Amino acid sequence: MPLLSEVIAALDALWPPERAESWDAVGTVCGDPDAEVTRVLFAVDPVQETVDEAVRLGANLLVTHHPLYLRGTTTVAASTFKGRAVHTLIKNDIALHVAHTNADSADPGVSDALAGALDLRVTGPLVPDPTDAQGRRGLGRVCALDPPATLGHFAARVAARLPATAQGIRVAGDPDALISTVAVSGGSGDSLFADVRAAGVDAFVTADLRHHPASEAREQTPLALIDAAHWATEWPWCEQAAAQLDEISDRHGWDLRVHVSKTVTDPWTSHHAPTTTLPTSASRAPFDPSGAPN
Repeated sequence: MPLLSEVIAALDALWPPERAESWDAVGTVCGDPDAEVTRVLFAVDPVQETVDEAVRLGANLLVTHHPLYLRGTTTVAASTFKGRAVHTLIKNDIALHVAHTNADSADPGVSDALAGALDLRVTGPLVPDPTDAQGRRGLGRVCALDPPATLGHFAARVAARLPATAQGIRVAGDPDALISTVAVSGGSGDSLFADVRAAGVDAFVTADLRHHPASEAREQTPLALIDAAHWATEWPWCEQAAAQLDEISDRHGWDLRVHVSKTVTDPWTSHHAPTTTLPTSASRAPFDPSGAPN
């Protein structure tokens, strides 16, 4: 069986930590480099639910996309939820390793996995990594939708292909508009609107779109927007990453057992559609929150 140090070296070759953004916190959070690894669990979030899942599974290594301590800390006391996660991991001899923005920009990376889940053909990065001579690494992906489809049909595909969450997906645009090119970015993507406009695509699939950036983007161009849950847009990477580690394990004869968490760790737990609508024209009565006629 491989040592943790050997498995981490393989993961760092897939997602070099030096390619993470300067503000990011990636790499090994806890774990004995000389411990043997037999079972690995991939998940999006290092929360107690996935830590407990790793314990039940008998995993020696938990690999997550999101960092546990993104902004640093002065304590790992078990009285804090993050400290409790660390205590649980160490007590059960489970290492924690994080691949975040270094996995976002990798080839293949988080957005490749999202594009694959939606059956899109990747044509290149949305924001190319200038250090990549081959032009394959970078943030987000520009894709072709083969064959083109209406926004309504494509949105239905996104809703069906991504894991179910309370949010589901939100759509902005004419449902009958024809979509042939799509930009995708797993996770929060509204900082990329300038790059999306420059790419000239018909639609943008991402998560965490805020009111003002989305409104301004729609005012400037007919760009269609599909906003999914943050967790859902990044979960396909877990399956992609697990397959990559499986291939490495087979090549080295490690016989690792590699698993993907299906625990939904999106923080939102329910969604309620509004039951009262605003009037559709200025001639109608003002909106009354009580629902009573004026």
